[in-house]
Amino acid sequence: MANIILFNKPFNVLSQFTDDDGRPTLANYMTAPGYRVAGRLDYDSEGLLILTDDGRLQQQIANPVHKNWKNYLVQVEGEPDAMTVEQLATGVKLNDGMTLPAKARKVAQPVLWDRDPPIRVRKTVSDSWLELSIREGRNRQIRRMTANVGFPTLRLVRIAVGEWTLEGLQPGQYREMSVPMAIRRMKPNPPQRKP
Repeated sequence: MANIILFNKPFNVLSQFTDDDGRPTLANYMTAPGYRVAGRLDYDSEGLLILTDDGRLQQQIANPVHKNWKNYLVQVEGEPDAMTVEQLATGVKLNDGMTLPAKARKVAQPVLWDRDPPIRVRKTVSDSWLELSIREGRNRQIRRMTANVGFPTLRLVRIAVGEWTLEGLQPGQYREMSVPMAIRRMKPNPPQRKP
């Protein structure tokens, strides 16, 4: 069995246990000797962070070759139309190349915890929410995708990685669990051949 920790990372917390600059880290919330982060979450993003004590499982979760879906709730500045949402789903050209197809849809404002500090509200500019799911792990990818189509990200919350979710976890809370060996031995899908 491998062990994992599902952690709801608060805003402005580093996805590591130490920091030379004194910023909040995972050590402010837990002690987990032998655990490593499986797929980082930016300092200014919130939500599900997975840690594991098994190196192979860490690679399976974090390595983009395994194409694990990562689901996010994204508050953006403005009101994207259906064509913009479709563009996010089919792929966005970034400075490091085209993104893989994603899942994207507009959603009603979700019920989430208050962020500390709160999002800056501009009375003259509306905002809206999207649910985006990606299988890549490029640096600040979702923020770059939404900015590229003209709707900068205001708040980014990862709600799931594969089948693991934030369910029942408030910011700063975590849940420990064991993962069966069969999950550790999963292989990535073979590459699809072009006709």
